[in-house]
Amino acid sequence: MIIDTTEVQAINSFFRLESLKEVYEIIWMLVPIFTPVLGITIGVLVIVWLEREISAGIQQRIGPEYAGPLGILQALADGTKLLFKENLLPSRGDTRLFSIGPSIAVISILLSYLVIPFGYRLVLADFSIGVFLWIAISSIAPAGLLMSGYGSNNKYSFLGGLRAAAQSISYEIPLTLCVLSISLLSNSSSTVDIVEAQSKYGFWGWNLWRQPIGFIVFLISSLAECERLPFDLPEAEEELVAGYQTEYSGIKFGLFYVASYLNLLVSSLFVTVLYLGGWNLSLPYIAVPFFFEINKASRVFGTIIGIFITLAKTFLFLFIAITTRWTLPRLRMDQLLNLGWKFLLPISLGNLLLTTSSQLLSL
Repeated sequence: MIIDTTEVQAINSFFRLESLKEVYEIIWMLVPIFTPVLGITIGVLVIVWLEREISAGIQQRIGPEYAGPLGILQALADGTKLLFKENLLPSRGDTRLFSIGPSIAVISILLSYLVIPFGYRLVLADFSIGVFLWIAISSIAPAGLLMSGYGSNNKYSFLGGLRAAAQSISYEIPLTLCVLSISLLSNSSSTVDIVEAQSKYGFWGWNLWRQPIGFIVFLISSLAECERLPFDLPEAEEELVAGYQTEYSGIKFGLFYVASYLNLLVSSLFVTVLYLGGWNLSLPYIAVPFFFEINKASRVFGTIIGIFITLAKTFLFLFIAITTRWTLPRLRMDQLLNLGWKFLLPISLGNLLLTTSSQLLSL
């Protein structure tokens, strides 16, 4: 039997092409997964650098300037240092809860990015209940903090975990009522539909003008959910040493800070989506038909513009949150709970009642 060498080469080249095609499909499948992770990581590093620079400017200090140009690599250097530091475990603590707690706090917040639209049709998962999925997922994070405090076998840590749970419950309800008001106005709970509902009337269609009371309540509640000053009671160093993270070291200690800044970023993105029109560029007294023509002609350029607009609005809220942290003093625990239950909850309920009444009258 004589085998033609050209046929063998053709068969080998065919199988080689098939294997390359499979590898290409796998890589192309992983690109949508790793691209948001890379973007979120860069966003967290930028927020850390911005907070240090803004706080230094407010307090008339220099700030980071040696690690890289303008100190932009300082956050990366701190993360690398924590990665290689020794990971200590409490001798009489629950090591399983101690190890799982930081992971739950980070993973639950990372899942919230699934429903955030960064541009037109640029969203990982457009669920019909997107905003409520974010609330449900983000409410898991305090459970991880409570596990961390309990597993540390430390009274200060356990009190910090209890404070985190109490604070989350207190401010989750007003925040949910504000989101429900936005859903009623937009006739949808999808984040994409909420943004598109605001784009019908341009700049004046933003929910910021239609829901000013809800915007203020959402702003305060989101800062409390992120445990930012003046609401950082779970880790108040003057009272609880460092709260639920007292016994942590190394990368597990760093995960708490990553979770904090991830939560701040996702809250800022949701403020942009719910109240500031998302990716739409709708400035008063400025006609921008040129951008819309480009958007129709080139989807890539239009997507880049949408991402840029979303991030610009997001970092505007981040500036407000960072400035608030370095301006206002910390509340007491009783003041924190009184603000949530006695003020924000009745105000958010009244705002929801007014929204429902206006929707019924408009029918």
